[in-house]
Amino acid sequence: MADKYYAAIDLGTNSCRLLIVNQKGKVAYQDSIPTRLGEGMQAQMMLTDEAIARGMDCFKLFHEILSHYDIVKMRAIGTAACRSAKNAGEFISKVYDKTGIHIDVVTPFEEARLNLKGAVSHVRNKNPYVVVVDLGGGSTEIVLATNGNNPEMMGAVSIPWGSRTAADAFQLETYNHNNAERLKVEVKRWVEGFKRSSNYDDYAGKISFVATSSTPLRLVSLIHGFEVYDRNQCDGLTFKLKDIDKVLDDLKTATVEDMAKNPNIGEKRASMFVPAVVMLQEIFSGLGANTIVASLRSAKDGIVEELISYDKTHKIR
Repeated sequence: MADKYYAAIDLGTNSCRLLIVNQKGKVAYQDSIPTRLGEGMQAQMMLTDEAIARGMDCFKLFHEILSHYDIVKMRAIGTAACRSAKNAGEFISKVYDKTGIHIDVVTPFEEARLNLKGAVSHVRNKNPYVVVVDLGGGSTEIVLATNGNNPEMMGAVSIPWGSRTAADAFQLETYNHNNAERLKVEVKRWVEGFKRSSNYDDYAGKISFVATSSTPLRLVSLIHGFEVYDRNQCDGLTFKLKDIDKVLDDLKTATVEDMAKNPNIGEKRASMFVPAVVMLQEIFSGLGANTIVASLRSAKDGIVEELISYDKTHKIR
């Protein structure tokens, strides 16, 4: 019997990710395209013509790739940029008209839930509870959940800042002490609110911590001193809070050009790496985390897992 395939597209503020797996969950294809959809959006909360063009090119490419597989089910989601941009609806309609791909703009809660399903596999059953931090380009989701085969969300928050939006709003393409402190104050406010609403302190000492998205993976690559960044090599590796402190100290004197030349940061991430590291430091410090697992697995993995599970449950051929 020929393989049937399931696909997920996760359109973020900075990157768009495609994952295709067969009915057993084995990866057939995956890629991440830096669309920079949210670049230049902050001033008027509008997607720029250039960002829309990059997004369209990405979806046309993904449509071509998908045509080579017998896809039985697919889900494409849009996150922070699509939630915030006033003209996101026009972009979504254009994508559908040109490719037939419907982008489902999900709530922060749904985004966090899907990330949880994808990321928890690295630490499943190691502690009774898990916290997953997904630092995107336009927002950052934090989830507290039970840790097992079917994790149950116990608390969640969506911080309205990510690496791209924080770089723009707080002028942090390079490190500036005052601007970094302003960002920390803002992040701390959201973290403290999350802790209160989820009764977080009741679970202290019983939590595994997972960080998803590109920044934690690149951070791990820096910490381990890898000569070349390989996200698959970094997937599942751990780092400590003191490691983040050390990296941030090194970044305090780095220019955008320095970061662009660093193989573990790269040109496309150079202008927003500093605010991302500042946010991770503040979040994990506020949560009292020591050891954190960097995960490549995120919402796209949660999507395909659910699509496969649905078909098995409903016996759809």
